[in-house]
Amino acid sequence: MHTGNNDDVSGVDHLALDEVVTFTSELIRIDTTNRGGGDCRERPAAEYAAERLADAGLEPMLLERTKGRTNVVARIEGTDPSADALLVHGHLDVVPAEPADWTVHPFSGEVRDGVVWGRGAVDMKNMDAMVLAVVRAWRRAGIRPRRDIVIAYTADEEASAEDGSGFLADHHPELFEGCTEGISESGAFSFHAAPGMTLYPIGAGERGTAWLKLTAHGRAGHGSKVNRTNAVTRLAAAIARIGEYEWPVRLTPTVRAALSELAALHGLTVDAGAPGLDVDALLDKLGRAALLVEPVVRNSTNPTMLEAGYKVNVIPGHATAYVDGRMLPGTEDEFRETLDRLTGPDVDWEFLHREVALEAPVDSPTFARLRAAIEAFDPDGRVVPYCTSGGTDAKQFSRLGITGYGFTPLKLPEGFDYGAMFHGVDERVPVDALHFGVRVLDRYLKSA
Repeated sequence: MHTGNNDDVSGVDHLALDEVVTFTSELIRIDTTNRGGGDCRERPAAEYAAERLADAGLEPMLLERTKGRTNVVARIEGTDPSADALLVHGHLDVVPAEPADWTVHPFSGEVRDGVVWGRGAVDMKNMDAMVLAVVRAWRRAGIRPRRDIVIAYTADEEASAEDGSGFLADHHPELFEGCTEGISESGAFSFHAAPGMTLYPIGAGERGTAWLKLTAHGRAGHGSKVNRTNAVTRLAAAIARIGEYEWPVRLTPTVRAALSELAALHGLTVDAGAPGLDVDALLDKLGRAALLVEPVVRNSTNPTMLEAGYKVNVIPGHATAYVDGRMLPGTEDEFRETLDRLTGPDVDWEFLHREVALEAPVDSPTFARLRAAIEAFDPDGRVVPYCTSGGTDAKQFSRLGITGYGFTPLKLPEGFDYGAMFHGVDERVPVDALHFGVRVLDRYLKSA
């Protein structure tokens, strides 16, 4: 019986490399489009994953808050009962895709010229497939990890997570007993910052979610009459102020660490904690690498939807807008005060959906092991800390005291725009990147 101390870099067998491609493709073919408002059905994908976990000797549980919105949870027992458990989670739902816009059908799962195409290839059925491939390889080789590993495949991540990780955290916390840390999406992908400089940003933070609803009230009336209390006008003025507002720089520990390491890699001596640091000027010196940190040095508020009126010659009595807001850790009070000021006295605002910002230590043994797993397979790559501009299921699992890291390892060729794959047209992932991910994931999970 092998244990989690296995240091063999080769790791998984050839069948695992074949299976990760097959599983990614077949999961893509299962349409789990999440249109919001409960319009999604993850159960077929959940059953697919559960069957393959069961084949690996596990006892997966299927759990639902709402019929068809299915989650899967399974536990692998480690060799050290005294060790803290590790959560490995991925979501099964995907965002909508319009087939007419794609080179191949988004739910074909086609494998062409060494690339797997389709919605979910990057976000994040690739990681779902990697986990299945690793677990099954362990079964064949008789490998057990040192610590317990809890595997969770969730529903509803692409909306509110109420049917997914939120439901699991609130109603089935016992399934995650002992879990202190977790890994999931948004990190450990290769980022080509400059010739000869390949970065692997590992997620160690997330901005908080602050989706907002704005409502302006006014006096309804005929469109031909003077109206000084027009709800549309009031709303438009508030939305313009919000959209044009330049949020001040607020650096979190993760972002400071990222700036320091990126600066050093570019031959710059920078104290990211120094008062008065001109962050924008520093970003200008970091070239493409600035793309990793530019979205997370500030809060943000982007207007996204407007609703008003029902006839061109009728002034409506109210108008509504929606704003995608994101908050850095420790900035919620400032965020609220700023929104009060920007909306003004004639527009009300409220949180339509809110989730916490996250911060994970970058000087932890876990981060060091994540770094080592990447460097074992790409010694020339440079791991850097990373804060994601959006959010993941790690927010909900943080309610259980689980510290989350973004770790979905992929080695991508130059010119492959990883960021554009998320929610984009022609989402796809190279087969070689999946093979790299399986090897790295296997090595980390055995060393964790």
